[in-house]
Amino acid sequence: MSRRATRALAASAAALTAVTLSACASSDRDSEGGGDPAAEESGGTLVFGAAGDPAMFDPAFASDGETFRIARQIHEGLLTTSAGGTELEPSLAEDWEVSEDGLEYTFNLREGVTFHDGTEFNAEAVCFNFDRWHNFDGLAQSPSATYYYQAVFGGFADSEDPGIYEGCEAVDENTAVITLNQVTSKIPAALSLPAFSIQSPTALQEYDADNLGGSEDAITYTEYALEHPTGTGPFKFENWDRGNGEVTIVRNEDYWGEQALLDEIIFRTIPEGNTRRQELQAGTIDGYDFVSPADYQTLEDDGFQVLVRDPFNILYLGLNHGNVEGTSANPALQDIRVRQAIAHAINREEIVTSLLPEGAEVATNFMPPTVDGWAEDVRTYEYDPERARQLLEEAGATGTTLRFYYPTDVSRPYLPDPAAMFQVIAEDLREVGLTIEPVALQWNPDYLQAVQSGQADIHLLGWTGDYNDAYNFIGTFFAEDQNNMASAEFGAFSAPEIFAALAEADAEPDPANRTELYQEANRLIKEFLPAVPISHSPPALVVAENVQGLEPSPLTAEDFSTVTLAD
Repeated sequence: MSRRATRALAASAAALTAVTLSACASSDRDSEGGGDPAAEESGGTLVFGAAGDPAMFDPAFASDGETFRIARQIHEGLLTTSAGGTELEPSLAEDWEVSEDGLEYTFNLREGVTFHDGTEFNAEAVCFNFDRWHNFDGLAQSPSATYYYQAVFGGFADSEDPGIYEGCEAVDENTAVITLNQVTSKIPAALSLPAFSIQSPTALQEYDADNLGGSEDAITYTEYALEHPTGTGPFKFENWDRGNGEVTIVRNEDYWGEQALLDEIIFRTIPEGNTRRQELQAGTIDGYDFVSPADYQTLEDDGFQVLVRDPFNILYLGLNHGNVEGTSANPALQDIRVRQAIAHAINREEIVTSLLPEGAEVATNFMPPTVDGWAEDVRTYEYDPERARQLLEEAGATGTTLRFYYPTDVSRPYLPDPAAMFQVIAEDLREVGLTIEPVALQWNPDYLQAVQSGQADIHLLGWTGDYNDAYNFIGTFFAEDQNNMASAEFGAFSAPEIFAALAEADAEPDPANRTELYQEANRLIKEFLPAVPISHSPPALVVAENVQGLEPSPLTAEDFSTVTLAD
């Protein structure tokens, strides 16, 4: 089974974590030591209620939201995204330039930055990290360990295909030049991901950070990843009490920028969403993520702040075409008329208004309208049950039975209530003459494995964007080399024209031309209809009235260094 396929299926489960903030947080702080005067006035402890435990704290090996939520506070990369938005901004690099051919990136680095171990951040440290990723070997090359490096850069130094990374040169103390051997639209935007954080070379070597153990399916991490993650961020790692499911990070008093306003943050694992809500209402926590849309009004009436993120996701109905060699599925789905009938049968306007929170939108492309390359003139399939029945009749598919898989015991930002979504779509499909066989499975691992192995004829799935780039959406879904919907694991489809269009767009160095190429790719995708886009939905966090300064991010990249606790 492809690791990339695994990530593509579970990305949104990994993309978000729940957040809780301690109601007993104190506004007092130790008055000793230096730091920003604002930090002296704020202080206190904030407790996050996470949906699950982090995997570990070396972001180079991470792909899950629980780990990334913490990593974003400890580590920084060359680039970041705007607070509350998706625009690319400087971080450890003050600015950057791209060569005309799109192969050379020059980063002018911030001066006066130190890692948490006191060592200096400079161009040599940048190149050490890039070379580290490229030279991973053994288990570190497993897609489960380094999904993001492989998704963005491809292979490793000793791979048959070494990927697109050519090298890194420290031109001087504060200038690093990254060279690629192939243009990609993913760079530079992907460098804002926590996976590409710059970590202390001294700490990485001291704790033998790359020496992974176990097996590909059960990797064990080093002392560095579990106890000594060393970045440049506004918070430093303090402790992981695995027995009690608590991670503690503390303010970095030597931070190069504006210091965090809290003394410490405790990430506490509270897996069940209703439990997080009940604890908030009981006053034992101050907030959480993955708020059910049905709870918005009640929580606001109770005085809590529901912080709604802008939609940066997609819910789709996956279709198992089964026309990839070695796979099988209901042959009816190989007929474009059947796929079109399914698209016409679904009342997506009703779904958006009845099942999703205010601000949700019907999806016409497989990416949000805010991403460059979204095309207004794609083919659309309006709700038209009569046309759906006619297409099924023409295809000889009236009465066809479809195994419709949907997940249980989970809420995703694009799919807050899977059972309700299944019921509405299933009824729409039955109304036009299809027979639906429901299959409900627990999200992880049963549902994901079943969809990956091609058991479902149709299924519900989605994606929250990692960064603002068209390829992160439609390339992840439909590019031949991404092993997602166009893969044997999904039993999905083969469409050389789409594969070629995506490859051409990704390799185009000129941004304006690239946008046009992605728009054309979106048109081709909607003509072929490998799946059915449903909606974009705005997920939300909720916090208590006294929690100030938390700005919701559409990328779930919230920065908690700006948070204060009012008296």
